[in-house]
Amino acid sequence: MIGIMYLVLLAMLALNVSDLVLKAFKNINDSLNTSKENVGNNITQLLRNYESTKAKESGDNLLKLNRAKEAQKIAEDLIKHIDGLQAKVAEEGLDENGELKQKNNLDIGQHIMGSDTENKEGKKLQAKINETGKKLASLLQADEGKPTFMLQALDPVKPKAGEPKTWTGNNFGEGVPLAAFRTILTMLQNDAKNMEADIINKILADKPIVVLDQFEAVAVAPSSYVIQGQPYKAEIYLTASDSKSSPDVSVNGNKVPTENGKGVYTGGTGSVGTFTWKGTIRVKERNGNIKTYETKPQTYQVAAPSATVSSDKLNVIYAGIPNPFTISAAGFPNINASITGGGSLTGGNGKYMVNVPGSLVGKEVSISVSGVNAGKTVNLGAPKFRVKAIPAPVAKVGGYGGGDIASVQLKSESEIEADLDDFPFDVKFKILRFEVTVIKPRADAITISGQGGNFTGAVRSAINAVSPGTRVIFDQIVSQGPDGRQKVLPAVVFNVK
Repeated sequence: MIGIMYLVLLAMLALNVSDLVLKAFKNINDSLNTSKENVGNNITQLLRNYESTKAKESGDNLLKLNRAKEAQKIAEDLIKHIDGLQAKVAEEGLDENGELKQKNNLDIGQHIMGSDTENKEGKKLQAKINETGKKLASLLQADEGKPTFMLQALDPVKPKAGEPKTWTGNNFGEGVPLAAFRTILTMLQNDAKNMEADIINKILADKPIVVLDQFEAVAVAPSSYVIQGQPYKAEIYLTASDSKSSPDVSVNGNKVPTENGKGVYTGGTGSVGTFTWKGTIRVKERNGNIKTYETKPQTYQVAAPSATVSSDKLNVIYAGIPNPFTISAAGFPNINASITGGGSLTGGNGKYMVNVPGSLVGKEVSISVSGVNAGKTVNLGAPKFRVKAIPAPVAKVGGYGGGDIASVQLKSESEIEADLDDFPFDVKFKILRFEVTVIKPRADAITISGQGGNFTGAVRSAINAVSPGTRVIFDQIVSQGPDGRQKVLPAVVFNVK
């Protein structure tokens, strides 16, 4: 039983691989059809333009036009012949999407075309292809050169043991699924159309301005930077270029060098930021006119080398003062940031200020960051920060926090201040009230209350009256920080000398 289940599993895996391969044949077939239609449209337009202009200029040009039309007719005859074979394929049934129902069938194609020894459609097609190639080549005159591509269906010269001995067997023999059979027929039609275009170009213009002789598969993705959970998408298609031409290629109005018919642009990376560029290609047509093609605007981002280093233990925001933040995300030139849990966040372009009130001291707030990727908003995280109170300041008079002081020095001071030493922010505190006690030798202590931090009124008079040996005590000092929280500061004691 286990052995049977294993065989069933292998069969299912084989079916999955087969379906992927067949889907690839469909994509190739569609691409070839598109290419064939494009070449056909170009030929039709070329003949129409030539007939309405140059063919009227001389008898020789009219003869050239007639030869070109004959090439079109010869190639079309082969294409229609192959269309008949395509129709036989379609007789096996199409689904509602116009696709073959039996695209993985290995027998239908061989039945239509025949084996190495059978004189069926395969050998007829081989003869038709060779005849068409010779007829098209014969239309060229000596001064028009030779075909760049020759349409031929040749048998293998020295087939290896076990391999098909004929062209038919090689292309439509045993093991070729119906989807591949159809794709090969489309490829042959495409080859016929390309030789037709080659012959017509040589007849009408001696040497074509542009010969698409270099093909390349290209994959283009909007971004190579992908956020987890977001899809990675890319476009895959076939491009063609003329390796022998040197087109006029410019970027943002500045000409760039060309290699093998392709412009090469090197963008500057001397400064950071997002840069946009657009390419322009100018090609000379047969009538002497210049045809201009432009690319879509392209962008690239230049970022400065950087590293983010942070301490998980010091994720704090101080209440009552602006806390500067730098917020950025690799791959996202523009981001949005907001604060949740209270407070405000202002700024932009990576530089922000966070303000939270004193009522949030001891609590947590989050800073949410998001960016736009492929037109969709992506959440980039919401780290949490603890709201912390500003440390208590130290009361000072004239920059002194107590100790011995000359009477002249003390009398010259005008206020009591609150300073915060060794703190990374420039924080201003104000004194709301205080008491000063003056103890002279052999006299009773006098205590006076002061409002604000300035020495005025009775406080001023008491300080002006001190003499050496007097003890002056500033206590019950109440300060208020920018967060609105009030704190009682330690006393400041002076011994007047």
